[in-house]
Amino acid sequence: MQTLATAAGLVLGGSAAAQDTPAIAAEHGVEPWSEAVLSVAAFEPVTALFRHAGGWRLVASGAVSRGELAYWTLPASAEATFEKWCAAAADTGCIRFVRFTGVAQQPIRPAARAWDTGGIYSLMARSDDVSALYDQAQALGWWAESPPIRFAFGGSDLRNVVLQGPHGINIAVYERVSPAFTAFPLGRISQSFNSMRMVKDRPAARDFYYGRLGFGVLFDFDREPAEPAFSNFGIPYNLTPQATRAATALYPRAGETGRVELMQIEGLTGRDHSARAVPPNLGILSVRYPVRDLAAYRAALRKNGVAIVYAGENVMIGGMGPTNLFSVRDPDGNLTEFYQHGD
Repeated sequence: MQTLATAAGLVLGGSAAAQDTPAIAAEHGVEPWSEAVLSVAAFEPVTALFRHAGGWRLVASGAVSRGELAYWTLPASAEATFEKWCAAAADTGCIRFVRFTGVAQQPIRPAARAWDTGGIYSLMARSDDVSALYDQAQALGWWAESPPIRFAFGGSDLRNVVLQGPHGINIAVYERVSPAFTAFPLGRISQSFNSMRMVKDRPAARDFYYGRLGFGVLFDFDREPAEPAFSNFGIPYNLTPQATRAATALYPRAGETGRVELMQIEGLTGRDHSARAVPPNLGILSVRYPVRDLAAYRAALRKNGVAIVYAGENVMIGGMGPTNLFSVRDPDGNLTEFYQHGD
């Protein structure tokens, strides 16, 4: 087992890093994100992993309303259907899969490597058995950045794999071998608790989420072990001491869910896909945060110089009902949505 103080370990053990107190996000009642929105060409190749390996359940499905399509500023020719899946014992950290038709699409992160920036790189979940999940995922047609990596961090024995599915959709799964994780139910694939964005300039991205959106900081980290080590991001073994994974994790309020993680892999330069990170392109489009006082939070963001990219009132969203929502774009093109149930 490797002993690594890496960013991969830090997402599981924030106690090893300095923590900060959320500001305006907490003041306006921003809660952990309840669902991620993924654009897919077909449901089955992606949802099969969650259904068969993870035991997730379908909680809502049907046509995407004309109001939601208009919210995304899609043309009148566009249509879509959706399926919303949640982990067996959860009603948050869910995934809304959307299949668009009648409109041109391209992958958000085509043939991308971990050090390519732009577009949401992965959703994160936990597991009670990463090795078994890795085998099941391959049997279902998924691949991985690397075989499972085991390492120690902050008193925890951890195992991780980044599963790769269609359209550049990555699911990073963490198993805490010891001590036991008890904050929420696990299973083979738990509810999603974090989303990772690969960024060009981590200080600028950090300032957007912390200084402008008012999120709190769970950790900042930018160290690598001196000796080469196998990487869960597919970084060549001999380059791991030089390819520094500089990471920041943030949340609207302290807890084990609803996080956003920013990573800059310094020393490796890849392509930038930020211009592709728009609906209806294929991949991970956004995460959606419920807010107690949406109007007041939106006003606070505008005061902080945050541009609103999409906005809608009483938009009918399947499984949610009438919804007021808006979205913002970070410096790397990634969308984050905030919503409040409407009338």
